[in-house]
Amino acid sequence: MRRAEQAAIAAGVDEYRLMERAGAAAAEIVWRAGGKRDLLVLCGPGNNGGDGFVAARLLRARGVPVRVAALGESRTECSRTARAAWDGPVEPLATAAPATQIVDALFGTGLTRGLDKDVADRLAALTGQASFSYAIDLPSGVETDSGALLSQVPRFGICIALGALKPAHLLYPAASCFDRLVCADIGVDAPDKVHRLAAPVLSSPVPSAHKYSRGLVAVAGGDMAGASSLASHAAARSGAGMVRHIGLGQPGRGPDALVELKGEAPDQLAALLRDRRLAAVLAGPGLGRDDRARARLEAVLACGRPLVLDADALTLLGDGGDPAVPAGSVLTPHEGEFVRLFGDLPGSKIDRAAEAARRCGAVVIYKGADSVIAAPDGRVAIASGASSWLSTAGTGDVLAGLVAGRLAVTGDPFRAACEALWLHGEAARRAGPAFIADDLIARLPAAIACRL
Repeated sequence: MRRAEQAAIAAGVDEYRLMERAGAAAAEIVWRAGGKRDLLVLCGPGNNGGDGFVAARLLRARGVPVRVAALGESRTECSRTARAAWDGPVEPLATAAPATQIVDALFGTGLTRGLDKDVADRLAALTGQASFSYAIDLPSGVETDSGALLSQVPRFGICIALGALKPAHLLYPAASCFDRLVCADIGVDAPDKVHRLAAPVLSSPVPSAHKYSRGLVAVAGGDMAGASSLASHAAARSGAGMVRHIGLGQPGRGPDALVELKGEAPDQLAALLRDRRLAAVLAGPGLGRDDRARARLEAVLACGRPLVLDADALTLLGDGGDPAVPAGSVLTPHEGEFVRLFGDLPGSKIDRAAEAARRCGAVVIYKGADSVIAAPDGRVAIASGASSWLSTAGTGDVLAGLVAGRLAVTGDPFRAACEALWLHGEAARRAGPAFIADDLIARLPAAIACRL
């Protein structure tokens, strides 16, 4: 965003004009949400505070009873210009009375240290007393690129992202500091390979489709048949045409449409994976971690088909170095598995995921409350805000099965990962509270239907 702003200025756009646009965009959102309710705008010493002064002036012109409280003097040329254009009084932040609406324009992007405790406490108190609360660009106290909280941060009703989303808008814990996120256009083109995960556009099978053309999936099971069974059931309801669960000979767990094959010995598994019609192979859920599991994983890695590797497969691969996986694979690690696979990489979660994908040549779904999908070519999608009820056993197995199914359908690892993660979250939303992993599978057809 900084580069985009500098490019706009270099092209002849006046810097203060950008501030006027930002303030106007914020004012429009506040006006639509809160109307003429009394408003207190908190302005900091930098350009975020300047945005606040612009918004205050424009809202006052619309008839909103606006007061402004400032944290000292304005320190940038643009913020001083914006302050001079505000023709009302400026109160000290420390003694400002509360209001029905409050706008936090104290500090936006670029903050490197936390707020002083008395400032953070004052912000929290005023926000807590307001019925409507807004943060311009970012809540004050948030580190822009990592989503870390540098000091106490209250929860706002609306966060108004200016121009483009920043990492902190989607990464936790910062993403939990507002109820709603709105991105406001300020006339600056800020192209980025990092995007919020969007709802996919899916399509029904063509009239000439058959079970193999729609995608054949194999799931290599292991000692814990329940986990690989969950993954197989999810793949079967992902849109793929056929799913083969290659287990150790345990009794089948249904549905009857799921093909149960016995491939206990690694050479048996390898033989079953030679079918050139296979469009995706999944290994990891319930695989185990002993020598037999390792031999089964080696058979999967050598099969020459697009792979999805999860759970035990990642543990067996992980040694803190770059895992040797075939190009075009999809890896689905949670935090602990990620560190075992790639070590303690520097930077934000986005930086770490992107670097891991580049190093191993595979798509990485770095799972968590904020899941980051990274491709080797630098594309990144971030999903946050999914149901916290997903924190239950087996939901990762369901996601892995979904990824394998969508990979079989699309043939595109990054697209498959994005579609699967969105469908996983939508199924959780439809399942409501206190669901178990099996309940997600039952909601997948409806989740898919809503995107056709």
